Amino acid sequence: MNIYYWLHSYSPYPIALQIGNLTIYWYGVMLALAIIFALLVFLYLGLRNNLSVDNILDASTWLIIGGIIGARLYDVILELPYYINHPTSIYKIWQGGLAIHGGIIGGLIVLLVFSKLKKINIWKIIGALVPGLALGQAIGRWGNWFNQELFGRPTNLSWGIPINLFKRPVGYESYDYFQPTFLYESILLLVVSCWLFVLVKNKKVNDKLILAFYLISYGLIRFILELIKIDSTPSIFNLRWPQIVSLIMIMAGVCLVFLKNKKAVI
Repeated sequence: MNIYYWLHSYSPYPIALQIGNLTIYWYGVMLALAIIFALLVFLYLGLRNNLSVDNILDASTWLIIGGIIGARLYDVILELPYYINHPTSIYKIWQGGLAIHGGIIGGLIVLLVFSKLKKINIWKIIGALVPGLALGQAIGRWGNWFNQELFGRPTNLSWGIPINLFKRPVGYESYDYFQPTFLYESILLLVVSCWLFVLVKNKKVNDKLILAFYLISYGLIRFILELIKIDSTPSIFNLRWPQIVSLIMIMAGVCLVFLKNKKAVI
C-alpha cells in the first residue's frame, strides 16, 4: 500500500497497548525507539572517535536525563499558563510536550558538565553524537503523528493527514486534512542524519563542523516548517518562537564554521 494513501486514510490512536491499569502510549514507544537508535549510532561513531564504551554509556545516561528534563521544562515554560492550571500534567510526558529545542539545550548543559568531570574532549563526543541525534529526532516525530499534534495548514494534497475534530485548532473545525509537517521533518532529518553519519564515519570534516552542519540544517528545516504550522505558540516580531530559536541555531552554526580553525574555548 502506498504510504501516502495510508497516511491520508488512517486516523492514528495514541494508545499502543492497554493491559489493566497499564497503558503504553505510541508517543512513549517512539521516544524509546528514538533513544535506542540514537544511542546505537552514538556507540558506533563514538568508538571510531576513540571514546571508550564506558564513557559512551555514561554520557548517554547523562544525555537522556538532561535531554528529557530540558525538553519538558522548555515546553512547560512556553505553556506556563496551562501548566499553572493543570500542574499534574507536567509529568505526563507520554501525552506529548517534549520540545526538541529544550532537549538540545538540556543535553548540551549536561554534556559540558560531563566532559569537564571526565576530562574528555567535548568535540569528540559531539561529533559522534550528532548524527544519532538527528536520527532520533526523525523517529521521534512519529510520536507527534500518533498524538495528532504539530500538524500544518489544511490541504487537499493526497498525503494530507486526517485530524480528529477535537484536535483541530479553533477556526479550522471545517477542515478534514492537514499538512503532515511531522513527516516532512522526519524525512529531512533522516537525510541530514545519513549525511552527517557518512562525514563522521569517513572523517571528512572535524567534529566542530559536524555540529555546525547540524545546527544550520535543522535550524533551516524547522524555520521553514514553522511557516505552515498552526498550533499555538508565542511569537515575537511576527515570528513564531521556534523560528526565533531556529535562527539562533543557524547563526551559532555559521559562527562555528568561521571559528573551525581556532582553538575550542569549551
